[in-house]
Amino acid sequence: MCPEDTYIDFREVQQFRQPWLWIILFVSLVVAIVVVGYPLAQGTATGKTPGELAALRGALALIVIVGLGLAAGFYFIKLITEIRGEGLYARFVPFVRWLIPYEDIKSCEARTYSPIGEYGGWGIRWGRGGKAYNISGSRGVQLEFKDGKRLLIGSRRADEFAQAIQARMK
Repeated sequence: MCPEDTYIDFREVQQFRQPWLWIILFVSLVVAIVVVGYPLAQGTATGKTPGELAALRGALALIVIVGLGLAAGFYFIKLITEIRGEGLYARFVPFVRWLIPYEDIKSCEARTYSPIGEYGGWGIRWGRGGKAYNISGSRGVQLEFKDGKRLLIGSRRADEFAQAIQARMK
């Protein structure tokens, strides 16, 4: 392997850092805690039996664990893309990792898309235009493969990303 084959032409790391996402997670957790916690705080004043209070404590613990787990999951998920000599490397941490050899790519273009309209949101998604891996925004690189399949990879630097792929395809 030549040293230029390991050179990285492009690298991007994206994470879920949209304020609206964190507000939704926080508000949902607080509302769930209040809805379950209020009857628990009232306790025996409302005539709750020890069994009912235990169930409320369990529900509250479960809500907190699931809420914090979701927040931690969104915090640690990453979309990492690299253009190297061997091909396009991509990882949607912690779910998938793959290498796309340049010879499998028929075409590639930077484009604006509608995450909700075309793919139903962000993440690992399927839509009428094929598969998508996206974290935020509405820009990405659309790949079309020689077998006819399509893949969209979201990017904050879509033009630069597409140019790096096209340069390696030549």
